[in-house]
Order: sequence, then structure tokens, then C-alpha cells
Amino acid sequence: MSSRAASRWTDGSMGKRVAKRYAAERRFRLFGLAAVGLSLAFLAFLLITMLMKGIGGLSLEFLSNSDATEAANAGVWGALKGSLLTILVTMAIAFPIGVLSALYLEEFAPRNRWTDLIEVSINNLAAVPSIIFGLLGLAVFLNFMHLPRSAPLVGGLTLALMTMPVIVIAGRNAIKSVPPSIRDAALGVGASKMQVVFHHVLPLALPGILTGTIIGMARALGETAPLLMIGMRAFIATPPRGITDPSSVLPVQIFLWSDEVDRAFVEKTSAAIIVLLIFMLLMNGLAIYLRNKFERRW
Repeated sequence: MSSRAASRWTDGSMGKRVAKRYAAERRFRLFGLAAVGLSLAFLAFLLITMLMKGIGGLSLEFLSNSDATEAANAGVWGALKGSLLTILVTMAIAFPIGVLSALYLEEFAPRNRWTDLIEVSINNLAAVPSIIFGLLGLAVFLNFMHLPRSAPLVGGLTLALMTMPVIVIAGRNAIKSVPPSIRDAALGVGASKMQVVFHHVLPLALPGILTGTIIGMARALGETAPLLMIGMRAFIATPPRGITDPSSVLPVQIFLWSDEVDRAFVEKTSAAIIVLLIFMLLMNGLAIYLRNKFERRW
């Protein structure tokens, strides 16, 4: 047996097999590099196209004015403020409920068929089309609860329903990544279950939770369909003063301007897309900063 094994190592068959493995690894790296390059090319194409069409429309007046019937006087401040208020309402509702739900399901809930059903339901809710949440918001918040139409309050509640499953899933994955030795060590020195969860597990899982939350908020910021269903497509010339005042949001404003007959609104639409992209890039940059700031290695 030893002579046969030696012959397999000395003849050319093993060298060919090793060469094939290295060739497969090189092909995989090239495919991965090509995928990254293709993604960056699409992003660069989008940014360059929007900059060429909308850079001339970016001005202080454009950023400080609200919507208007004439393209020369139209701006994004009303829609931008509406987006900010809507995202604040979404964050205030979805983040605490989503994090507490993830903590309960991962740390306190018993493992039985009911928790399995809840987990499956949460995963299914994360995949539901956004327009379904718009119909839900229309039926519950407007027709049943009679909340003000086109208000950031209703928009934030609707987007919170859509974002909450994403936060729960991201929170559970972040909590699972905390080593069990952290829990065992805290319990070994006399800490209670609540102290283990809130003093040790939650701080260590916070970077992943914040990253998933902000990515979910960025997705909610770009949503249009659910907000159209609750009436946030109305023409509103004054910025909202609070979460109960009628307002629009940036994606809906872009949708309305893109449907205008006046060709002057093409530049306004591209400029508004640039503002929305910058806003989303800032939110993703904030997610990366928070992840690096609160991340702890063990």
C-alpha cells in the first residue's frame, strides 16, 4: 500500500488534480471580480446619467422650495422634510418593537410549534410585496382608525409594519452570533437572565442590529407603492410642520414629476433622484460607521 501511495504522489496525476483545483479557484475569483465590477458599473452608470441630467437643477432654491405647478419654482424641501418625519416615525415604532421581539424569540421564548409558526410568519412577512402593506395601512389606519390622510404619521406606521420583520430577522441573527460562553460566564458569576440579555448579549449584538435596522430604513425611504395607497401623492405646496400635517415624500415626488408633461420637470426629477441617492448613501454610511464603532471582537 505504501508503494502505491508513493506512486500516486510521484506520478503526474496528482499534479494535474492540484492544477485543476488552482484553476477552479482562479476562475471563481474572476467570476467574483466580474460580479463586483458589473454592480459598480451599473451604479456608476446610474450616478453619471443622473448627474448629467440633474446637476443643473441642484441649487439652494431647489433645496429650500416646495412643490409648485411651475418647474422653475419647484423644489424638494417639502418632500425631503416629509421623508425625514416619516422615517423618524418608522424608526421610533419599528426599532424598539423589532429589537424586543428578536430578544424574546431568541432568548426567552420556548422552542415549540408556536414559536416555529411565529418564525415562519415573520420570514413570510419580510417577503410580502410592499403594496400589500399599503393596502393594510389604508384599511387600518385610514378607514378604521381615521388618522389624517397623507400624513407622515400614517406613512411611518405603514412603513414600520413593512420594516419590522426585517429588523426582527437581523436582530435574531445578530443575537445568535454572540458566543454562548458570554452567557455562561455571566450566569456563572450570578447574573440574572435579564442582566445577561441586556448587559451582555444586547451590547454585543447591537452593531448587527443597527446595521440591519438602518438598511431596512434605507429600503423604507425608497418605497413608493405603500405611500401612494395612503394618499401621499397629493399636490402639497407647503412643508409639513408636524407628523399629522399633509405631506409628500421624495420617492413619490419623483414619481409625480416624472409624469409631468412639461419637459422642464425632467431636470427636476433627475435632481430629486440625486438628493434621494445622497440621502440613502448617507444612511448606509451611517450603518457602516455604527457597525465599526460598536463592534467588539472576541
